[in-house]
Amino acid sequence: MDKSKKLFIQLFNIHGLLRGKNLELGKDTDTGGQINYVLELAKELSLHPQVEKVEILSRYIKDKNQSDDYSVKVEKVNDKLDIVRLKCGGAKYIRKELLWEHLEEFVDKTIKYLKDKGRLPDLIHSHYADAGYVCARLTRLFGIPMIHTGHSLGKLKKERLIASGYTEEEMNKKYAINRRIEVENDVIFFADRIIASTREEIQKQYGRYENINSGKFSVIPPGIVLDKFYPFNQKREWSEKENQLRTNIRDELWKFFTNMNKPTILAICRPEKTKNINGLIEAYGTSKSLQEKANLAIYAGIRKDIKEMPVVEREVLTDMLLLMDKYNLYGKMAIPKTNDFEYEVPELYRIAAETQGVFVNSAFSENFGITLIEAASTGLPIVATNDGGPRDIIDNLKNGDLVDVHNPQNISEAIEKIIDDKELWKNYSDSGVTNIDRFYSWNAHVQKYMEMANDLLAIRESEPKIYIETGKKFLNFNKLIILDIDDTITGDDEGIAKLKNLLIDMSPEIGFGVATGRNIDSAKKVLKEIDFKMPDFIISSVGSEIYYRNNEEYVYSSSWDAHIKNSWAPEKIKNILDPLDFLELQSPEGQRKFKISYNLSGTLKDLDKARELLRNAKIKTNLIVSHDTYVDLLPFRASKGRAIRYLSYRWNISLDSILVGGDSGNDEDMLIGELRGVVVANHTKEMEKLRGRRRIFFASQKFSNGIIEGIENFDFLKGERSKNE
Repeated sequence: MDKSKKLFIQLFNIHGLLRGKNLELGKDTDTGGQINYVLELAKELSLHPQVEKVEILSRYIKDKNQSDDYSVKVEKVNDKLDIVRLKCGGAKYIRKELLWEHLEEFVDKTIKYLKDKGRLPDLIHSHYADAGYVCARLTRLFGIPMIHTGHSLGKLKKERLIASGYTEEEMNKKYAINRRIEVENDVIFFADRIIASTREEIQKQYGRYENINSGKFSVIPPGIVLDKFYPFNQKREWSEKENQLRTNIRDELWKFFTNMNKPTILAICRPEKTKNINGLIEAYGTSKSLQEKANLAIYAGIRKDIKEMPVVEREVLTDMLLLMDKYNLYGKMAIPKTNDFEYEVPELYRIAAETQGVFVNSAFSENFGITLIEAASTGLPIVATNDGGPRDIIDNLKNGDLVDVHNPQNISEAIEKIIDDKELWKNYSDSGVTNIDRFYSWNAHVQKYMEMANDLLAIRESEPKIYIETGKKFLNFNKLIILDIDDTITGDDEGIAKLKNLLIDMSPEIGFGVATGRNIDSAKKVLKEIDFKMPDFIISSVGSEIYYRNNEEYVYSSSWDAHIKNSWAPEKIKNILDPLDFLELQSPEGQRKFKISYNLSGTLKDLDKARELLRNAKIKTNLIVSHDTYVDLLPFRASKGRAIRYLSYRWNISLDSILVGGDSGNDEDMLIGELRGVVVANHTKEMEKLRGRRRIFFASQKFSNGIIEGIENFDFLKGERSKNE
């Protein structure tokens, strides 16, 4: 790997409300430590001398309940870092569990963006399972090396939900948990490298999954910005802004505390049940001695009105207030409504440290625990759950104690132990500050990251990644020729040979595809039988399926599948149409996932009855007739023409740069509109109604010769470089 090469890196963080400054951490369950991690990683990468450009790809959000910052399509964070926001699933904010059905749209928008940009990134890095889904498809299409960070994993969450009494149905309805786990298995398989925070994360969390290959994992703990989280006792002059900030924090705490001259027990987390906030309050509330010695301050997200919050957060916050009342903690316990992560949180740690307090992470399970290293950096000792990341943190920093948080008494005893022993408190405080730079600075993180990236790119140079052959070709295509097979390509051996040679010799900037009523296997078979050029892609089964060529095979487009499946009700359609005596269901070989096919024994007028029955049942479907004999029913979004328009949109190829050719009724909707259409002379009578339409050329010759005539009529190959040049 040539390390003088400047790298273009894209990070994908799709679901969170992410912006370049003033992160709204804790606003909801999607705005946790992940968005801070992604932003800080991107900033630090952009400062690395080997990095030319960093982009964070996120979701475009324009919602009256959200800041206008999230509707800025390209936000420039610094000269080398942009946040690029792409639309998917509309513009309103959607929590991550409801985004799954829209992720293929994000894939499409990313492809369009990359084609407009004219350059693929050197690395893509997905964060969480939703971004992993998108990046797995991009790496399959283009072979871009893929790095993934899970942040949390579905199997572990499912186990916790089961333990909390959730049924399978409830878990899938609320969290789409099985879908998430399925995606995570795919991501683990397709990712080139997976970043974990600890070895335990690999063994105990990823170890629950299939496709585990230890060689894929790199342990790179998150970092923190040391200039922001500096020690509480570092000598410095407070600026006017800092003085005001500290005053505001103290004024806010005075609203709750009757005595500020006690050590502060500090907790900062999202209002989730797994964070075990109740356990911390129980620990404090049941210990009279701890209440006498210290105050408790819990910053659990951002809120205005608990009643308006999502159910889970509302339940947690309500429980906090009830426990506060149960143990009569008024004057001793604070639950402030807001905290500004950018400026207030670092000061919160320092103020707690100045009081000789303790930071507590009482979560039942903790993947890493970024707040623990933030507290350590400021000199605030910690008490943390004896699970996951905190074990590594305490082992490295030697700045606190681990406890079994399932018993609240363990928490209270550990806090008292540190508060009571001033020498121990100082040792823990000094040790955290001393060791933080070595283990958890962003500089240390990015150095390890770039070593991993360079190793990965070196492997890719010697062992190119396998990807779908047509993917990269489509990035270069600026025109497409798409033809029906039967009686359009086929029908005249001499014409077939001429058309084949023309397609072989044309520019690599022009892609070739077929659009046929045949299924994929039948389409491949007939093309091989006539020894024709195998297409770059195949639109089959009357437009209900799209396949991309990958060497000698064709790969099914899951993106088109996701695009057309909405409201598709095949069993309902068959229940309505099967009783009609003028329709006979074709053999099982004629049926497909998104196509129901009948033979028509009656007249075209009889089909009006079928259409009326479907309308009355409020079933959306696309009914296509060809040769006055064959009736195909597809999802309302599917047809040959709609498939072609989808390819035009996805790959950013203008409609007037696409030439299509056909001969019968099921070709009609791909011939009309802005496309350049060629109707061969042997067309069926149903095509006559298109004669005289703009952009449709009726050839005087039949079959392949008619297509060649149409290509020449539109001068379609003009200005394109031949392969032989």
